[in-house]
Amino acid sequence: MNARVTPPAPGEAKPVTASAVEAAKPEAAAPAAPEAPAKKKRSGRRLALMLAVPVVLAVGGGYFWLTGGRYVETDNAYVQQPKVSISSDVAGRIVSVAVKDNQSVKAGDALFAIDPEPYRIALSQADAALATARVNVEQLRVGYSIASAKLDAANATLAIRQKEWDRASNLQKQGISAESALDDSRLALQQAQSNVALEQQDVANATAALGGDPSIKTDDHPAVRAALAARDNAQRNLDKSTVLAPANGIVSQVASLNVGQFINTGSTIATLVETGDTWVEANFKETQLTTLAVGMPAEVKVDAYPGLAIECQVASIGAATGAEFALIPAQNATGNWVKVTQRVPVNIACDTGTDLLRAGMSATVNVDTKPAGAEAAESQKAL
Repeated sequence: MNARVTPPAPGEAKPVTASAVEAAKPEAAAPAAPEAPAKKKRSGRRLALMLAVPVVLAVGGGYFWLTGGRYVETDNAYVQQPKVSISSDVAGRIVSVAVKDNQSVKAGDALFAIDPEPYRIALSQADAALATARVNVEQLRVGYSIASAKLDAANATLAIRQKEWDRASNLQKQGISAESALDDSRLALQQAQSNVALEQQDVANATAALGGDPSIKTDDHPAVRAALAARDNAQRNLDKSTVLAPANGIVSQVASLNVGQFINTGSTIATLVETGDTWVEANFKETQLTTLAVGMPAEVKVDAYPGLAIECQVASIGAATGAEFALIPAQNATGNWVKVTQRVPVNIACDTGTDLLRAGMSATVNVDTKPAGAEAAESQKAL
């Protein structure tokens, strides 16, 4: 029986026939054709990964096998530079400040000055005391000469009185002279002897006043030497009124210095960092010191400059762990003791590349315990 198809009225949807549905099926199924190439790409990636992973593992394993235990590294390291505390040897008020904070100075440069007037006065007084001491020595020398002359005169008088006594004694024995004449001669002799003794004492006193040496030079006399020392001390105090840099470096902590400020002797008022002498203190674990030795090459990287690598070498290994130098040492003889791995400070010396480094910077140190040529030398020793 033939089906009758009624045309749709205007505004109505057209009916979908079976033939139309079948005609549309090939168009909808068309995108399913590329599935085979996608599967090939995925299988190629999988194969590449399967080959790459073993290669990477083999290369990494070979590297660690070759270098395992060769390098010793620590990030517990810090840049060190000598720090000098600046203080004044004399007290007084500051009259001028010649430097600013973080300014580079050279040894001998003036940092600040203290009022020198009191020390100039003290130097003048010391000069006057020195001149007085020299005059006193000259007077002592004159006194010694006078005492010596008096002693010579007393000795001459004694010789005369001795002759008179001898003559009077002989005359008395012969019965020519009276007894009274002999008594007068005896009294004169005794007086002459007493005068000689007194003059000898004066000479001895004058000699002692000259330091026991009548021919001593004026500046060698103890009193003059004391005056010279006092004068030198006064000159030193005057010179120290200007505080100088003790070494090359960078001066800091001087911002608090003001003109008119009074400072005491020995009080720390600034700090000088000697940038010319730089090293790195690396605190290695005690278990890392097994293969570490002085002279081994080391590479230093500073946190402040990530791209900077400085070639250095091990300069020295600490004589004790850091805990031994603590203000309060650890008490291990207790019941709750816990073993902690100690660290030993190791000095790393760097000859070049330290211009940018500053004291206290954090660093990482990597030491090569088997430098080039070391293995060959060991093998030659073994042969």
